Amino acid sequence: MNHTYNAQPGQVPQYGQPSAAHMQAGYGQYQQGYPGQQPYQQPGMQAGVPGGPASMNAQMVYSFEQARHSSTARAYGEMTLGLLLTAVVAIVTQMSNGLELFLAATGMIGWIGLAVIQVALAIFLGARIMKMRTGTARAMFYIYAALMGFTLSTIFAAYDLGSIGLALGMTAGFFFVLTMLALTTKIDMLKAGPILLVALLVMIVGEVILLFVAPSDSMLMLVSAIGLLIFAGLTAYDAQSTRALFAQYAGDPETIKRLSILCALNLYLDFINMFLYVLRLFGDRN
Repeated sequence: MNHTYNAQPGQVPQYGQPSAAHMQAGYGQYQQGYPGQQPYQQPGMQAGVPGGPASMNAQMVYSFEQARHSSTARAYGEMTLGLLLTAVVAIVTQMSNGLELFLAATGMIGWIGLAVIQVALAIFLGARIMKMRTGTARAMFYIYAALMGFTLSTIFAAYDLGSIGLALGMTAGFFFVLTMLALTTKIDMLKAGPILLVALLVMIVGEVILLFVAPSDSMLMLVSAIGLLIFAGLTAYDAQSTRALFAQYAGDPETIKRLSILCALNLYLDFINMFLYVLRLFGDRN
């Protein structure tokens, strides 16, 4: 199951719909070796003899593992580049007062337009990724990351630099630990995807209701804590779904390249949303 969701400063991120790309038959099934692969056998050859069945099968499994690790590294590399671009754009925008000048010229329409464009890019990328050229998909992802940095520049006005740095470091460490646990544990987080989606939707609706019924800092902190837990689960889910997808399409390099962009987008959004919730919980406002 694929998902796209968008975060704005001070708002709970919106969660999108599953993409058909991750609803392929056999999704979530991971095998050590090519899917459906049968051991090669030849009369007169003994297992353990160089060039024999066991040796050839081990070599194929080793090649498959190398390809899978390379594909996973590609996705996390794309995510990291997207985060760096977001950070650079946010800093430049803050230093140049770019967002303030933009909003002064466009007003509320400009702010709404930014949100609509980001949501549209994420949804379009998730829905059309399999039909795009890899370069086009990558360009759209980086445009999205730049727009996110443009809007996230508002955090510099709301929080001091020390709090932002602390939240960033905590999120990076949290994200790394969750990813390592997800990729090494035997627990199947793929089954938790629908549950996490429902939990996020319930949280969004609950926060909207609380804003009118009982708006308070305590409620904001409670919602932020719940949101952090949900996106921690989504981070583990996306780590395992990335691995499962690359295993499923191991024999299709072009599809792997496209999927690496989509997986990078999902992981990127997990990181951004966790960062915002951590900043809410532990950040000191200006």
